[in-house]
Amino acid sequence: MKKLIALFAVSAMASTSAIASIALSGSASVSYDDNGSAASATTYDADLSIVGTNGGTSVTIGMDVDAGATITGVDMASKIGPVTIKADMHNTTEDTSAVDDGDGTRKASGEGSEPNPDDRSVTVSLDVPVGDATIGLDNSGNVTIGGTFAGVTINHTIQDGGDKTVGSAAIAGMDISLTNDDGDTTWSIGTTVSGVALTLNSGNDVTAKFGLAGNTMTVSHFGADAEVAMDAKVWTTDAVNAYSTVAITRDLTSGSALTATYSSLDDSLTLKAAVSF
Repeated sequence: MKKLIALFAVSAMASTSAIASIALSGSASVSYDDNGSAASATTYDADLSIVGTNGGTSVTIGMDVDAGATITGVDMASKIGPVTIKADMHNTTEDTSAVDDGDGTRKASGEGSEPNPDDRSVTVSLDVPVGDATIGLDNSGNVTIGGTFAGVTINHTIQDGGDKTVGSAAIAGMDISLTNDDGDTTWSIGTTVSGVALTLNSGNDVTAKFGLAGNTMTVSHFGADAEVAMDAKVWTTDAVNAYSTVAITRDLTSGSALTATYSSLDDSLTLKAAVSF
């Protein structure tokens, strides 16, 4: 038994020394929200990302540190010639909160009656010399065909419950994206006019971002969202009235960034200090 333990220890050390590199990155923030007429609240967030690489294989581990070092993702990718293998090894707990995120939807894999589907998966992709196309197959039987053709990127997924097509392109100074999910179409357009970055999407959401006296100001308007019942594609979300936000961000000499955001949804002001490394 002692010999077996010693052999395992040597094997573990050899495996550790064989890792070519480990990259560590993360972010942290603290926010104070006066919540308008409601009680004020202070929230915290700290995340870490660890990426280990050995040759053509990489493993990425995400952690939510402020939530007791909760694992948020474990992904492995390896490439052998024209074949790429990707494995999502972490089953994410789906966010079912009815908080508006700008487009009124909460995507969910699996059936609507399944509140927390198992989203772990393995995908095998093959780069084929046909117009730089990539063909992929996952363990659910979904087939994905994608690539960039004449400046237009197209990804089409053949799956149960309806096919999905996603396309994007840069045309005449505009970044355009279009998604058709089983007949439901959404789109977004982004462009820059006189130094102002503008975005517009099919949910009647408009955002303008520009520099202002050493600060960055972002003005956004979110269109009203109707109540959505949970099905195979979205979680239940409450109806939300149209509202606007104004956010001013300034990079500090300490390396952090301070953001002040006003929201007309609840007449609130939020102060947030954040740092990334």
